[in-house]
Amino acid sequence: MVSQEAAGKENKPTLAAQIFSKNMGICLITGFSSGLPLFVLLNLMSAWLRKEGIDLKIIGIMSLIMIPYTWKFLWAPFLDRFTLFNLGRRRGWMLVTQLALIVLISSLGFLKPQHSMALVSFGALLVAFASASQDIVIDAYRREILPDNELGLGNSLFVNAYRISSLVPGGLSLILADILPWHAVFTITGCALLPGFILSVFLKEPMVAHTPRTLKQAVVEPFSEFIKRRGVFAALLTVAFVFLYKIGDSMATALATPFYMDMGFNLTTIGIVAKNAGLWSMVAGGLLGGVIMLKIGINKALWLFGIAQMVTILGFVWLAHAGGEGKAGVWLLALVIGAEALGTGLGTAAFVSFIARETNPAYTATQFALLTSFSAVPRTFCNAATGFLVEGLGWENFFILCTLLAIPGMLLLFKVAPWNGKGSVFE
Repeated sequence: MVSQEAAGKENKPTLAAQIFSKNMGICLITGFSSGLPLFVLLNLMSAWLRKEGIDLKIIGIMSLIMIPYTWKFLWAPFLDRFTLFNLGRRRGWMLVTQLALIVLISSLGFLKPQHSMALVSFGALLVAFASASQDIVIDAYRREILPDNELGLGNSLFVNAYRISSLVPGGLSLILADILPWHAVFTITGCALLPGFILSVFLKEPMVAHTPRTLKQAVVEPFSEFIKRRGVFAALLTVAFVFLYKIGDSMATALATPFYMDMGFNLTTIGIVAKNAGLWSMVAGGLLGGVIMLKIGINKALWLFGIAQMVTILGFVWLAHAGGEGKAGVWLLALVIGAEALGTGLGTAAFVSFIARETNPAYTATQFALLTSFSAVPRTFCNAATGFLVEGLGWENFFILCTLLAIPGMLLLFKVAPWNGKGSVFE
């Protein structure tokens, strides 16, 4: 007779079967849909405004339109409690937010930044709100369909697709901008969300053991459960870690496209060389991170991948030191972007898996939104100061500062994710 342990090993799916499962396919497509609107705001918007002659300081301040990403936990309970058109809590909100994003992104290109920055800012703010709302639902859906042992791999694939989506607004759209008017560029970019919309039509609503029966339950219980489970001090340290772990990486890439432009590279070169070098390195980092996490766990991955994402920021220092007016060279640009993207891909895979692990499946949407909101704070408020920092420090010193800012988050790992622990030391 075959022992239960042997039978379990025989029934355990292979790595290939796990990667190519239905759930992983959903993670890939929803990751693409989740990432594309963000990169429209980070990459395409900054290139558009810079091309239209908008001052670098104003472009930096435009990071404040990302405020919805930092406050999305405020309306997450609403999305957790109510359904739309009897389509289910997750599926209904996915369809509505994705349709809104297609329309809003397509409309941005018809605006004129030189004539009305206020209107451009408002349009971008609406995109950020719809995108943050979509993230709430997609994050909750992913957590609800993935068992705990697939969190690392599922979130790695999600992060991969999230980053791959940058190829459209940060690559294809920039190339098209050299030959097409901006309204056509934004319309084509918005239509890239159609695959995610079509998927949402056919998705099945996940089965969960607990759903809030009232709005009060949806608001109060997720926060009280998180604090009771962790304790006040441990909960605060977890939030601080989420805020600080990627702050250096986030600030370093906030003005990436204007930086490449100031180094003398045109939009076509940025679109083809820089974005592709970053894309494939990011994909490699995400996949490698998922496989490694299956072997070493999330805690050790946070340490190793965090060091990688911090060290690779120094590549920007090297590129800035090489000088502007194209003196840096295309090969150096590709090398630096590729290394930074690899480090970011690894770090993000572990970071998102950590956030998913910290949430209770019974309160997925609100707890996930709370933690990811804090992770978005640097991208919103700290990044808003990047234009002023570059003006005062210069590109080279600015990137050195970004590297130093990554250290506090690494130090918090001693408490929230010790090297030899499965979870935090407070468990």
